[in-house]
Amino acid sequence: MHQEQDSRKTALVFGGSRGIGAAAVQRLLADGYAVAFTYVSSPDKAQAIVNAAEQEGLQALAIQADSADPAAIRHAVTTTTERFGLLSVVVVNAGILRLGTIDTVELDVLDQMLNVNVRGVYLSIQATVPYLVDGARVITIGSNVAIRTGFAGSSVYQTTKSAVAGMVKGIALDLAPRRITVNNVQPGPIDTDMNSDHLDMLADLSPLKRVGTAQEVAGLISYLASDASRYMTGASLTIDGGGTL
Repeated sequence: MHQEQDSRKTALVFGGSRGIGAAAVQRLLADGYAVAFTYVSSPDKAQAIVNAAEQEGLQALAIQADSADPAAIRHAVTTTTERFGLLSVVVVNAGILRLGTIDTVELDVLDQMLNVNVRGVYLSIQATVPYLVDGARVITIGSNVAIRTGFAGSSVYQTTKSAVAGMVKGIALDLAPRRITVNNVQPGPIDTDMNSDHLDMLADLSPLKRVGTAQEVAGLISYLASDASRYMTGASLTIDGGGTL
């Protein structure tokens, strides 16, 4: 049994303790949502986000959950809804990056990336469906490598992010009768921990000669979560400073 979105807005961000996920949590808090988010191995960073939110009178909840674990995903969803109510926005940001050319990638690395970046994304969305209000927003975080890889050693990562771009189209059709939109954000190089050792090189590759910020990606997430985007679904939006032009 579903209900329409009401004045109380709840968001759940899978993978929200650092980088783009943390920026998304902070932006959604500023937009007036009660926000729950998952983390795997950064409890101090997660608690710092909660503490900062509570000092501002905002509602945040950190939940330890590995997106490769279906039971942990379900636990995160039920914990969120028990605390804050039904979900109006879901952001699936959890993902991992392991590089290696095809002759060096071990089976366990392949399986791990598929489990988190594809299976985990699908299961995260699936777990939230019974708890989404009609008219909710589902947002995945992909990558511009789905369009242009640009370097050797990223075949598995590209495979997973291309799968996400295709996945949102099918899920968007599944959820369209409830007016739930499903869209995919595809960032290029962003100034996060993942890229901290390569910022100068990545900036030089960009037509704008800089990398993006997590806050800029969060701004696009905020738009997709808003009423202004209600006619957009099944789309992949690239935010990469022209890197795929």
